[in-house]
Amino acid sequence: MPSPRSTPPETSRAPRDRTGRDPGTGADAGGGEVAADEVVGREVVGREVGGREVGDGAAPRLSRERIIDEAIALVDAEGVNALTMRRLGGRLGVEAMALYRYVNGREDLLEGVVDRLVSTLEIDPGARMGPADGWQAFLQWMAHTVRQLVLDHPLAFPLIATRHPAAPWLRPPLRSLAVVEAFLDGLLRRGFTEDQAVRAYRTFTSFLLGHLLLESAARGAQFSGPETPLDEGSASLPTSDAALPLDRFPTVARLSPQLEEDHVEIEFEVALESLLERMDLELSQ
Repeated sequence: MPSPRSTPPETSRAPRDRTGRDPGTGADAGGGEVAADEVVGREVVGREVGGREVGDGAAPRLSRERIIDEAIALVDAEGVNALTMRRLGGRLGVEAMALYRYVNGREDLLEGVVDRLVSTLEIDPGARMGPADGWQAFLQWMAHTVRQLVLDHPLAFPLIATRHPAAPWLRPPLRSLAVVEAFLDGLLRRGFTEDQAVRAYRTFTSFLLGHLLLESAARGAQFSGPETPLDEGSASLPTSDAALPLDRFPTVARLSPQLEEDHVEIEFEVALESLLERMDLELSQ
């Protein structure tokens, strides 16, 4: 007579969590669905287990840093026009609305991308270069540092070049307070007067911007806006000078009145005259 088939003991079944749900299926003890308030878009909200927060899904949890990293990767791969909240959400495995918990719409996302890229600039040459190396070597080093950013992210450079800076006198691509502070200090320590350092900042940024915009365009950068808005958020206005943390950047604070002066037309004429003089010298050889 065949032996009866044994029934697995109840203790062999997978234990349910403290909510009564089966962790393998996500269903509760009565076979119901997971509560709707535990999912935002398709992003699975973490829960606390053993004193630490973990995610229920296989994908890593969202964060502002991860969203901005993925936005840069999308722009690097397909250009600025491809950056929409829907496309970005798809790459992250969530609905677009889930992103709004971490970025406050289009302007905030784009500013986050620009800030992240500019923050990668190595603004302090450290022991590799000192005042004895001269201002020419310092400017060459700074120019190659900024150009490397274009070589690494050519399709993203239009954002750095065209996004409004925190103050009108912060000129792209050297649009970060930390970068401008290092630039001005580097020239002052190499014998420039304050007026000379400010004029050099204007001339140098004009040179960099023109050359690097052309280079990024040659590498496929897009300069027209996306046909589909990233979201319906309103554009933010540039930050006023009073809102800038100038107390941490004393050189910029001291020279901000000169930096605010408008010499665009004069700079254009001076640059054009310099170009013509150089061409005349080359043609006369």
